[in-house]
Amino acid sequence: MSSISLSKTNRRNLLIGAALFVAILWLLANAAAIGPWMERNGVVLRQALVTGLLIGGVYGLVAMGLTLIFGVLDIINFAHGALLTAGMYITFVLYDRYGVDPYVAILVTVPALFAIGVVVQRLIIHPARNAPTHNQLLLTLGLALFIENLLLVIFTGTPRSIRLTYGRGATDLGLLTVDFPLRLAGTTITMNRLAAFLFALLLTGLLYLLLQRTDLGKSIRATAQDKEGARLVGIDIARVNLVTFGLGAACVGAAAALVLPFLAVDPTAGNTFNITAFVIVVLGGMGSIPGALLAGFLVGLTQEMSVVFLPSSTKLIGVFAVFILALMFRPQGLLGRRVD
Repeated sequence: MSSISLSKTNRRNLLIGAALFVAILWLLANAAAIGPWMERNGVVLRQALVTGLLIGGVYGLVAMGLTLIFGVLDIINFAHGALLTAGMYITFVLYDRYGVDPYVAILVTVPALFAIGVVVQRLIIHPARNAPTHNQLLLTLGLALFIENLLLVIFTGTPRSIRLTYGRGATDLGLLTVDFPLRLAGTTITMNRLAAFLFALLLTGLLYLLLQRTDLGKSIRATAQDKEGARLVGIDIARVNLVTFGLGAACVGAAAALVLPFLAVDPTAGNTFNITAFVIVVLGGMGSIPGALLAGFLVGLTQEMSVVFLPSSTKLIGVFAVFILALMFRPQGLLGRRVD
């Protein structure tokens, strides 16, 4: 009597094949209904695709700070969303009291959040560097609660928002004049979301160049790959950890200024970004900067496409479905390295 057993890889491939087979059968069975549906909802789908790509770039920027901190310090920072909220309030105060444009305020929020990140790393994270992992998680969670309640005391729970005096109608950009919102193939692109997307890509490119082309970046990458080896060749690990946490916080400082023109801020505004950023980091591959950007686009698209098929209040269901599938079939993430 013989028995046949399937390896883990074969079982996974079998499940994927079965899922694809069922999907093809469903498409064939509903082919007659899909065509008219696409004609009626084509504009909605295109709008969801465009909006998903635009917000995905910002998601990627937020997640890059989180994955950078994890890759070097090997710690999951639950206070990441709270730092984003702090950056949004800094941007709001600069605009509301001093009239500073939020896109100009990036020049303030980025160094301000970098400084806050350095202080947090030096005074809170560094003393607990040798503590058990669950203690570090609870530490960052407690820090998040402290920041949220501090903001609640200072600003109360009333949502705050800003309204730019430009961005609708003919807008002079210096070299050319653009009529916002843009209309392309039946889709609408607002100036606020387009600016956030372009700034996010620019800042992502600058971060990539910093990590790839500077001595500091080489030190950060060396520390992420092998701390002991980096220490042996003379790299100051404590300094690298300090700068890395600051850079991670600076990323959310930039993202905070970019999203405030189209999102309201309250003391818990960063929680949604926090959850989304964790999904992106795991989906892209823990510690992978390019993976974070790619996963940011994927999550943004999935979130907006989910709204087309599901109620808007449940738009994260699609994101978590993709997240679960990724953990099932590619647990190391899109661009992560497999650990055997």
